[in-house]
Amino acid sequence: MTRRILVAGLAAASLALAGCSSTVAGVAAPTPETGDSATIDASLGSMLLTPTDFPAPYEAIVLPSQAVAQAAADLSGIPAGAKVDPAGCKPPNQDYSADGTAMIVGTDNANRATISVELMRTATPLSVREKEIGNCLEVTTTKNGATATVKTAIVPAPPLNADDTLALRQTVTSGAGAETVTQSTLSLIAQVRDVRVSATFMSFGAGVPDSATLDQVFTEAVARVNAEA
Repeated sequence: MTRRILVAGLAAASLALAGCSSTVAGVAAPTPETGDSATIDASLGSMLLTPTDFPAPYEAIVLPSQAVAQAAADLSGIPAGAKVDPAGCKPPNQDYSADGTAMIVGTDNANRATISVELMRTATPLSVREKEIGNCLEVTTTKNGATATVKTAIVPAPPLNADDTLALRQTVTSGAGAETVTQSTLSLIAQVRDVRVSATFMSFGAGVPDSATLDQVFTEAVARVNAEA
C-alpha cells in the first residue's frame, strides 16, 4: 500500500489530508496548577474545536468515530498493522472510542493541505512519549509489500499554558524514482491533565507550512481544554 492509497482512503471520509514541516521557536511553559484532580470530567467532544473555529480557507469537519483511527494512523506515519523496524517503535495503543479520542480536520483544498486537531485521553505523561519518540527517530514500515521510511525530529515546542508541550517535524517517504511520495507533517502537542491535545499540519506538496494558522488553531484547542481543567 502506498501513501497515495492512504490519501484516497481519507478522501473517502471527506478529507484530502496534506501537510508540511517547519521549525517552531519557543520553550515549554511552566507546569500550571492542576488542583486535586488529575482528570478532566468534560467529554472530549464538548472540548473539541468546531468547524467555525478554523479560519478560511480551511473547511473543517468533525470526524465520525469510525474514521478517527484511520486518520490518526496516517498522521503518525505508521499504518495500522504495519511491520515496524525497530520493532519497539510502533505507536502505543490508543482508545478510539468517543471518550478516548476526538478529531476535527480542516482542509485547504487549493493547497492540498490539512490541519488536524486531536484530543486524546491518556494517563501517560507527555515526557514519556517524547522519550519513546527520541528512541525512534528513523523507522522503516512495511505493509502489503510497500515499504516507507519515517523520519522524525523533535523541535522546540511553543510556549503555552499546559502541563507539558512537544513539537515534532516528520517526513514519510515511500516509493522510488518518479514514484517517490513524501508526506511531511508538523505537530504541536500539549498535555493538560489527562487530555493530550495535538494539532498537525500535513502536506504532500513542497509549499511552506501554514505555521501561523497551525499555531492559532493549536492555541485555541488548548485553551478549550484548559477552560475545563
